[in-house]
Amino acid sequence: MLSRYNKQLLLMLRNSMPRCLFAFVLLFCVVNVPVQSQDQKTTAPGHYLFAWAGDAALKGNDFLAVIDADPSSPSYGHLVTTLATDQPTMRVHHTEYTMPASGMLFANDHDAGRTFIFDVRDPLHPKIATSFTDMAGYMHPHSYLRLPNGHVLATFQHAHHGASPEPSEEPMGTTGGLVEIDDQGKVIRSASNADPAFAGALLTPYSLVVLPDLDRIVSTNSSMHLDDIFAGVTYQVWRLSDLKLLKTAYFDVGENRYAQISPEEPRLAPDGSIFVQTLGCGLERITGVNTDEPRSQLVYTFPGNWCGVPTIVGHYLVQSAAATHGLIVLDITNAARPVEVSRLKLSDTYRPHWTGWDAKTQRLVVTSSMTSGPGERLYLMKLDPATGALTLDDSFRDTDGKIGFSFANREWPHGWNGSGLPHGVVFSR
Repeated sequence: MLSRYNKQLLLMLRNSMPRCLFAFVLLFCVVNVPVQSQDQKTTAPGHYLFAWAGDAALKGNDFLAVIDADPSSPSYGHLVTTLATDQPTMRVHHTEYTMPASGMLFANDHDAGRTFIFDVRDPLHPKIATSFTDMAGYMHPHSYLRLPNGHVLATFQHAHHGASPEPSEEPMGTTGGLVEIDDQGKVIRSASNADPAFAGALLTPYSLVVLPDLDRIVSTNSSMHLDDIFAGVTYQVWRLSDLKLLKTAYFDVGENRYAQISPEEPRLAPDGSIFVQTLGCGLERITGVNTDEPRSQLVYTFPGNWCGVPTIVGHYLVQSAAATHGLIVLDITNAARPVEVSRLKLSDTYRPHWTGWDAKTQRLVVTSSMTSGPGERLYLMKLDPATGALTLDDSFRDTDGKIGFSFANREWPHGWNGSGLPHGVVFSR
């Protein structure tokens, strides 16, 4: 339809030009009016952060917070909206690591064993598409990676054991599995990670990396239960095409006998090898995943323990290191011998955990694992591609005027007052 302004303009033209010429102008205007199908999705312009959060006091519900992440926006760093779920906060945990092309974002409350699929194609009006709990005989999903076909491949920490009518009352399985899921929450296929050669081992899938060119998947085994973190020190190699488990192997044990503990996040390095961060702050490197004898080697040890989610950007690996209250950047050009090139301390108390990269704005996000205090702040940083130096983005500020976004003691748009505890954070595309 033509706007009132355009109608007035056409009326003036009709009164001031020959009839044939006016007819041509009118035809041009009509054929060039954009037509929008009723089924066409509208998306808001701009750039956003989707932060998956819960109630730090464990009294409220999990929610998704949408934050303005457009550096050119006057409201850069401000809260845009929130979407509440009906899930009481138990342990709000992982989202996908990057925004999928479909705009259907997976996120879980791990202890509840429940996953939400959010439709965030319109960032100003996010919706819950569906949610699910146990699938294909497995429970407590942890991480989600996209396959080339657009489906999610999820790690489930435990298989069901027993016949309890209430799954929450069943004993936790010592093995789990991988489940392929579509954006509607439907199971496509699944596979157990149980290995007869490791019958006595605790094999609880934690995270994974997908290698389509090699027809391989590499997954790690690390329990979310503190009593078991010393038990899982293995990784597994799978064939992507049929989810066949090919190999279970131990991680390399370093000289301090500690850095291999609780292997968590695998990441593909530029040279094709796989880096795995551990809770013991080791950095393991896996090679030969397309051979019968893959090999792991501990190539670096960060200070302290409780190292969190790493991010690889180009030939740099950025690691959140709680003991340093900040982040450490390694140059991994020589993947067998990483070299520290920079570090950034965020405060004297901050305990960083989640990190994620945004290629569109060239910024890195970090959240904290703390449940109260200054750790509830989310920060953005810039990474110098020439030197690997990290600097805080001091233009990303909340409405309180301070650098970063605050989850502490605020009134949220969905009608809840309190302090949020963020975990997984993903940039829009």
